[in-house]
Amino acid sequence: MSAADAGAPAHRLLYRPSPALREASVLADFMRWLGAERGLDFADVTALHAWSVEDLDAFWTAIWDYFGVRAAVPARAVLTGETMPEVRWFDGAELNYAEHCLRHDPDSLALIATSQTREDAELTFGALGEQVRRVRAGLRRLGVGRGDRVVAYLPNIPETVVAFLAAASLGAVWASCAPEFGSRAVIDRFGQLDPVVLLVADGYRYGDKAIDKAPDVAALRAGLPTVRHVVGVPYGEFRAEGDVLWDELAAETDEPLVFDAVPFSHPLFVLFSSGTTGKPKPIVHGHGGILLEHLKSLGLHWDLRAGDRLLWFTTTAWMMWNTLVSALLHGAAAVLIDGNPLYPDLDSQWRLAAATRATLMGASPGLIMASRDAGLRPARDHDLSAVRQVGVAGSPLTAAGFAWVHEQFGDDVLLNVGSGGTDVCSAIVQGSPFHDVWAGEISGASLGVDAVAFDPQGRVVVDELGELVIRRPMPSMPIGFWADADRTRFREAYFDVYPGIWRHGDWVRFGPAGSCIVAGRSDATLNRGGVRLGTAEFYRVVEELPTVADSLVVHLEDPEGGPGLLVLFVVPGSGWVEETARRDIHRALREALTPRHVPDRIVTVPAVPRTRTGKKLEVPVKRILQGQDPAELAALSSLDDPHVFDAYAAFAAELAAAPSPSRQTA
Repeated sequence: MSAADAGAPAHRLLYRPSPALREASVLADFMRWLGAERGLDFADVTALHAWSVEDLDAFWTAIWDYFGVRAAVPARAVLTGETMPEVRWFDGAELNYAEHCLRHDPDSLALIATSQTREDAELTFGALGEQVRRVRAGLRRLGVGRGDRVVAYLPNIPETVVAFLAAASLGAVWASCAPEFGSRAVIDRFGQLDPVVLLVADGYRYGDKAIDKAPDVAALRAGLPTVRHVVGVPYGEFRAEGDVLWDELAAETDEPLVFDAVPFSHPLFVLFSSGTTGKPKPIVHGHGGILLEHLKSLGLHWDLRAGDRLLWFTTTAWMMWNTLVSALLHGAAAVLIDGNPLYPDLDSQWRLAAATRATLMGASPGLIMASRDAGLRPARDHDLSAVRQVGVAGSPLTAAGFAWVHEQFGDDVLLNVGSGGTDVCSAIVQGSPFHDVWAGEISGASLGVDAVAFDPQGRVVVDELGELVIRRPMPSMPIGFWADADRTRFREAYFDVYPGIWRHGDWVRFGPAGSCIVAGRSDATLNRGGVRLGTAEFYRVVEELPTVADSLVVHLEDPEGGPGLLVLFVVPGSGWVEETARRDIHRALREALTPRHVPDRIVTVPAVPRTRTGKKLEVPVKRILQGQDPAELAALSSLDDPHVFDAYAAFAAELAAAPSPSRQTA
């Protein structure tokens, strides 16, 4: 047994949500509906989950009917095909995601926008629909139609939501990137889609710091040759550059708001999740799959309903932004946070939750632990009486963090810790008002998600670390990757290890009661502060520097929920001068990618470990730094140099001897 598997957790039950919270929940209403409409009664959420993965047709039809999905053309069947990925959901159905976002009480609040760049604003569903109507007409004037790609280099502001819904109403395909990304990272993403319209803002404020993005916008215009129109969005003191300005795009028109009915699996948006080789993977999600999954997940697990408010800090580059917008599906308001979430102080997110009357507050593990360490008492110091759930995602939350949240809010507020990802644009494992809350553990698999841990032979393991897999299809599994017509890359990404079984790429340990701990990625993707990048993107920047001959990057997660330790190993090239080279690496990564991905340590090594086929071995290096023996991690016969791990083992020993490795910077 490896060090990572030693000592299974104690599985300590922290608390059960109060009976009042449970019985007033959307999930309780759904279960009562199942009894009245389907004649189905379940003793608990465990029995409900078992049915939801055993009878997929019945469960997803129930989600469709309970939430009132509207289809212009009905489906011929719920699920067609036997083996993933060769399955089809609701074949023949035609609908539109945007229609379901805008079908609510026009006087009810839809968006609450907070910003450090301009005045805060609110939009009702009626006002939001009116803006979508105008921008939809504006996109049509620019020649945008079904299947065209509309992309945005914009912050989390109402215009971004409006443009997304307008594009979706036309059957156009959306993608967005946060302006904190450098132009190189954006072109690597958007360039794969051949977009026809690009929306941009030339800058933003992060706290009290003004960030000028005009050079990056110019680089995007030059680097995306298929773009026919650039729409400039005025933003605070920043000018709007473009051949079309936002006010022109959203000009008054008598054209009605229409939602083009598209096939269930018609592309809605493209999300990017980077692997270890090549450009970021362009993951295509469909109208129907996202609609059903977000109705289920945000409704039954997050307990959202009309009149609620969802607050969760996210940038437009993270799948949480797409999920945040889906609050609209339930008639709930989305709180848009633009800027530094910790400005002017650590307490700002809690104050904002009180000010916006958030019913679900999303928080990073870092915010939870920092609030605890700082002695904050948010439930005492702020009026958070509207909060029914505190959601946590992005990285593991420690048992101490669980205990702190429970101390603050008690049994009447659910601590819902989840894990999922860009690949399914939802949570694979999470809690609900009917789930027990276990100290340091996620409550269980999401409804409709047959998630378990596999050993290398494809056997289910309990209380042992294994690969997180999904054994049966779910509607929000991607349609595929963009420009991957025969789905070769898609199959290789998820189905190459266990044929017919989705391998997610996380290490996970499920307990006997179904709770679980996600121990980290089983690949080498870098995820810092909600901004995920692949190592290939990192290398394309670093290895263009003349002083770098080769490199390897590893991110060590912080068990306390902090940013962790990002270590860059460098094989020095010609002209390497220590201080100058380190400064050049920092500057290149900050400008081309994001400030979050500037390494904490830069370590020179004689060589980078590779297989004989040339693949860099990031995961074995990561596990060496976590204390494992190199001999346990890779067969030496597969290495180009059997002794190449020696330098990494020496650095691992240095880390182990340091009093606070996460604070040791370059």
